[in-house]
Amino acid sequence: MSHSSIGAAFSRLIASLTPVFLVVTSLTRLAAADRPIDIQRTITLHVGKAGLFSAAGHDHWVNALISSGTLNDSDIPQVEFRVDARKLEVMPDPKVDAKTQAEIQKNMQQMTLKSAQYPEITFRSTRVDRQAEGQWKVEGLLTVHGVTKPIVVNAQASDGIYVSHVVRKQSDFAIKPNTVGGGLIKVKNEVEIDFRIFARSE
Repeated sequence: MSHSSIGAAFSRLIASLTPVFLVVTSLTRLAAADRPIDIQRTITLHVGKAGLFSAAGHDHWVNALISSGTLNDSDIPQVEFRVDARKLEVMPDPKVDAKTQAEIQKNMQQMTLKSAQYPEITFRSTRVDRQAEGQWKVEGLLTVHGVTKPIVVNAQASDGIYVSHVVRKQSDFAIKPNTVGGGLIKVKNEVEIDFRIFARSE
């Protein structure tokens, strides 16, 4: 084979490998931009009461620690995280005695979340758009109670912490709100969710 033929073959080889190299480089750069989410941060849920005698009931706030997740705020931003549903905890209420508090916690786990059957709550973004400085529109898939639904949230970033507030219906995730007293006191279908996401620098 002549030197010119060898040179042409080598050029074709380089040309064919260039797209592969660019894809690998791009994926490596994106992976390097993924940062672990601080698992000490929490997601807070607010569950209100409704019904004729709703004043006799109590609102509940629930803490959910993020068990794992990553955040990428590079040119192609994305975020995903997991929450162990079995570790969701109803925050103590000074108006509720210890026995009632324990019953509320048990009912949430066994009757509402069915966390033994559906132990994970997950979120994975499908599109993230920067709206303005420190403001993001995040579209993604939220899985609760074994049901996955699309969700859109507007997040604000400050000092590396991404904060968002969204309201969703329990019935969207095949969860039936609990009732007490034949429906005179019932849990609202709407649940307010406050996200606080912080990515560690390492």
